[in-house]
Formats: sequence, structure tokens, C-alpha cells
Amino acid sequence: MLGLKFETETSWVDVAKNGLQQLLTDHAFAEQKAAANATSIIINYSEETELVKDMADIAIEEMEHFRMVHNIMIEKGLVLGQATKNDYALKLQKFFPHTGNRTEALVHRLLVAALIEARSCERFKVFADNMDDAELSKFYLDLMISEANHYTLFLGYARKYMDREIVDKKWNDLLAFEADMMKSRGTIAKVHG
Repeated sequence: MLGLKFETETSWVDVAKNGLQQLLTDHAFAEQKAAANATSIIINYSEETELVKDMADIAIEEMEHFRMVHNIMIEKGLVLGQATKNDYALKLQKFFPHTGNRTEALVHRLLVAALIEARSCERFKVFADNMDDAELSKFYLDLMISEANHYTLFLGYARKYMDREIVDKKWNDLLAFEADMMKSRGTIAKVHG
């Protein structure tokens, strides 16, 4: 369903479980960055009424996810650490060349956001399916559904703003780039690490 071209190895789950505080901190800040991205799209494309409405919903939902992750950390006696750069997202954002065309720039942003959500969805499922903590497993399975919905929304909007064939070519190129990048990941307790 997600179209990802590289599957996360279950060995990443052991890395994530052994670095749970780092994983949860990374996840909490990833939710904040997702909310900020949705807000930025609203600011930059305020004339797109339907897009603005959906991005507002996503921004609110992502901040609620941040609060949920933070509450889990508090329950587990963990403290939210410092935010670190998300090199995964930064590399994806640099995949597409800079363009002065607003529509094309929007499509690129939407595709990158779709892929981040798709990979998060996949990682959450792998994590949930391979852990002993029933509460955390349920939490990540529930979040997985939300990430999948965001993925389809972003991809659908990209296809709305540009010819489907062009968008699908860009999407497949981005998927191939990301798959190659993911082959060297899975060793750090981060959502996309």
C-alpha cells in the first residue's frame, strides 16, 4: 500500500527498544516538525482553501501526537531530550532541485511529506509488531493509521496540483532515492534512523 521500495529490518526494533528515550524524544520532535510543515504550507499557499483546511487539521493532529508521546515519556519516568536535526528529512528535501515555480515547489513539498509519513507508518508498524510493551504497541499501531491517512492526503494533493504522470515519475524517483538511503540506516534509535 505504501509503495516503499525498502523494508525496515526488524533489527532496528532492538536498537529502538534499547534507546527508548532517544526514540521517543526523536518521535516527539518529529511530530512538532510535521505540525510546523503543515503550518508553513498554510502560510505559503493560503489561497488554496481546501489545502489550508486539511493542513490545519494535520497541524492540530500532529501537535496532539506530540502531547501523547510526551505523556508516554512522563508515565515512563523519561524526560524529553533536546531536539536534533532530522538528517533523513533534510536529505529528502534536497532531492528535488530548487524551483521558482510555486506549484512545482508545492508538489515537491507534498511528495516529501508523503514519503516521511509513509516511512513513519512503516516504522511504527514494525515497532508495534515486535515489542513486548502492549501499551506502547497499541499506541504505535493507532498512530500508524493516522500516518497512513496523512501519506494518502499529501500524495493526493500532489496529484491534484500537477499532471498525474509527472507527479508519479517524481514520486517513483523519490522512492528509489529514499530506498537507497534507507539501506545504510537502522542503527540509531530514531524514527527514521
